[in-house]
Formats: sequence, structure tokens, C-alpha cells
Amino acid sequence: MTVEVALSLMAGARVDHLVLCDGDDQSTGLVTLARLTVLRGSPIYTDRVRLRDVLAPSARSRSGSPASSPSPSPSPL
Repeated sequence: MTVEVALSLMAGARVDHLVLCDGDDQSTGLVTLARLTVLRGSPIYTDRVRLRDVLAPSARSRSGSPASSPSPSPSPL
């Protein structure tokens, strides 16, 4: 999912965060509206940036498998 799609989804659902899950419904991360808004305003942003590219490294487990992290914390802006 791209950042643009996520922002649109969040606006439509009137939520300030999204919990991201993999195909097995395991949590892989959390992104906030504030974080995506800051990213969207940055000079490196393009409409092709995907959410998996902006997940904080802390949202991934030590083994590198994002699916094994049960409750990731959002990183500070």
C-alpha cells in the first residue's frame, strides 16, 4: 500500500493510525497520520513510497521477520 492510499484510507475512516498486518493477520507495524503527513511534506517523498518502506526498524523483530513483532510501538517523529 502506498502512503497516498493509506492517507486516503485514514481520512475516510477518520482514524489517526493504521496497524499494518501481513497475509497471516500478524501485526507488522503501526503508522500514524502525523508521521505520514510529515513524510508527505518532505522533499524525498514521491507518490510511489510504500508503507513497508517507512516502517521503523523497531517494528521488526531481531530476526528481521516483521510478522513476529506482536505489538510494535510507533517511532517518534
